[in-house]
Amino acid sequence: MRIALGIEYDGSKFRGYQAQAHSVRTVQGALESAVSTVADQPVSIVGAGRTDAGVHASGQVVHFDTTAERSERAWVYGINANLPKDVCVLWARPVADDFHARFSAERRAYRYVIFSRAVRPTFLAHRVTWDYRELDAGRMAEAARHLVGEHDFSSYRAVACQAKSPVRTLYRLEVQRHGPYTVLDAEANGFLHHMVRNIAGVLSAIGAGEHEPEWAREVLEARDRTVGGVTAPPHGLYLVGVGYPARFGLPQLSPPPLVW
Repeated sequence: MRIALGIEYDGSKFRGYQAQAHSVRTVQGALESAVSTVADQPVSIVGAGRTDAGVHASGQVVHFDTTAERSERAWVYGINANLPKDVCVLWARPVADDFHARFSAERRAYRYVIFSRAVRPTFLAHRVTWDYRELDAGRMAEAARHLVGEHDFSSYRAVACQAKSPVRTLYRLEVQRHGPYTVLDAEANGFLHHMVRNIAGVLSAIGAGEHEPEWAREVLEARDRTVGGVTAPPHGLYLVGVGYPARFGLPQLSPPPLVW
């Protein structure tokens, strides 16, 4: 039997999602330990996205195979009882054998939250990216329009990115200002390594008045990571949803909460 789970986690104290050879704290490692306990057998977890250290999720999706028979409620509450406080299972669904959390995904959505204030935050320190500058969300939104569509995002991916192709289709890139928060919402058929964080870095520089909105297009067309400026920190990044074909019967993408 193949089971899909919806997951949320605070990535502040994890060394990323993916389990690693040496003994470090990862989301996948915590999940595999908890699910194996409930299933009473070793279980391997496959995730939709491999978030970096410090990155959070409110809509991660994973799957695992098991011969154990449990109700959806038993999976959710049993796994949560064995998870640390910074990871939680939101839902569980039996799925077809051809479902794959990563390869069946049609789209993914991320949110990046920037907190603008002259002095650094305290209780928000690991949940937002702090920028001492005052950002102009209108300029950032104007720049974002240059990136929507199918493009070669070589300038917006990490130098060490291992994706075979740099071409992605960005369906949506919206920028909104809510008090001290500047919120970037991005949805695409897939994202390259550090793609959202590099976009956030470019848009922040534009919002601060360091470049004109057209610079986002110029960076894109250069197809050269070195012209794109800094990579924004991981703390403000959230994987907020993964979209799958309706035939799998999984919860669809929904707007995430505004305040983190």
